[in-house]
Amino acid sequence: MPRLPITTERLALFGTLLATFGELHPACDHWAQGSKTASRKRLYGEDLVHADGTPAAPDSARPTMTTSELGRRAVTCHVASYTAVQLAATIGITRAFGYRVTPAALLAGAAINAGTHAAIDRGAVLLWLAKRTKKTGYLEHCQAVRLDDDGNVTREMNGPGTAWMELDAALHRAIGIGAAAVTTWLTTRPGAR
Repeated sequence: MPRLPITTERLALFGTLLATFGELHPACDHWAQGSKTASRKRLYGEDLVHADGTPAAPDSARPTMTTSELGRRAVTCHVASYTAVQLAATIGITRAFGYRVTPAALLAGAAINAGTHAAIDRGAVLLWLAKRTKKTGYLEHCQAVRLDDDGNVTREMNGPGTAWMELDAALHRAIGIGAAAVTTWLTTRPGAR
């Protein structure tokens, strides 16, 4: 089979990667991510807790960690599942169409998406960007109202139906453009194969 002109090959691969990364993001965030992981990934603090998130006494016989450590563990678990799904889908889709992305390019794109995903999902980076771009009013205005188990009304700043979730998804998709571009360039640059 004759090779495509390099520009056509690059555009086709970039479009495939962009669609794969962008369209998988909601599936990874809402289907692959566990409920406990989602609720714990933004935890911060020095209070001692057990691995299940329950408060721990200083003399607890069970292993303990800080709430910040529990939050970091949760985001690491989420990013691991996200990255595994992304890599599997990228390999599966490109190979199904008879194309092979180089391993270095696959890992570079996955590292960009994984590293930024972890930083954004922990929350501090998103809040910093929101402040810098004057989006805190949007975050405060578009919150969700929930009923707790006792029927009390609570406000939630970062769950489904919030501006936080919209800004989160927009950032991940924008970064996916860069990850797709880097993966494409590394795969198609002269001497890559």
